[in-house]
Amino acid sequence: MARIKSTENNSKREVIIKEASKLFKEKGFTATSMRDLAERVGVEAPSLYNHIQSKSELLKIICSNVGEKFAVKIAEVEQIEMPAIEKVEKLLRFHIQEMINYYEEEYVSGREWRYLKDPYLSEYREQRRNYRKRFTAIIQEGIDQKEIKKLDANTAVLILLNAITSIDQWHRIVHKVSSKELEENIVTILIEGLRNN
Repeated sequence: MARIKSTENNSKREVIIKEASKLFKEKGFTATSMRDLAERVGVEAPSLYNHIQSKSELLKIICSNVGEKFAVKIAEVEQIEMPAIEKVEKLLRFHIQEMINYYEEEYVSGREWRYLKDPYLSEYREQRRNYRKRFTAIIQEGIDQKEIKKLDANTAVLILLNAITSIDQWHRIVHKVSSKELEENIVTILIEGLRNN
């Protein structure tokens, strides 16, 4: 019988989660079956249940992992003594790198989270709301300090976060700029658009 191939850096459970992210991104959460996942990792479907309870649990883990990374990052940025515009840049660079390096997980947590079941759906929705609120506070701080143009901070966060999700298109382009160039281009356009010169 085939076994899930773990690596030095990834346990069998982590391999399953990674492959589930890819499948949820490719087919969507609702269209993906545990049989699809078993086929992807090279085992019989019943063997998956030794490592994971359900497809819903996989979605919860993916969303929780992403949400936790962002919660940790914004807490770290909030504590740094630096101008608000630089805090915004740090957060943008983090978002960009996550979308480049952990594309499937980011995609799933950003689009498939609606299929979470309560209480996880409510918790994740609140986590997203809280993150945006804290990001908005940083933008507002920059506006108050006259580092950032006078604009609606909530709208600014909405535009910034939606701009980052457009990296989805970059992943589909065959002849594309490097990830570093992409990051620098996005940061230049967005930060210079905010900066109160």
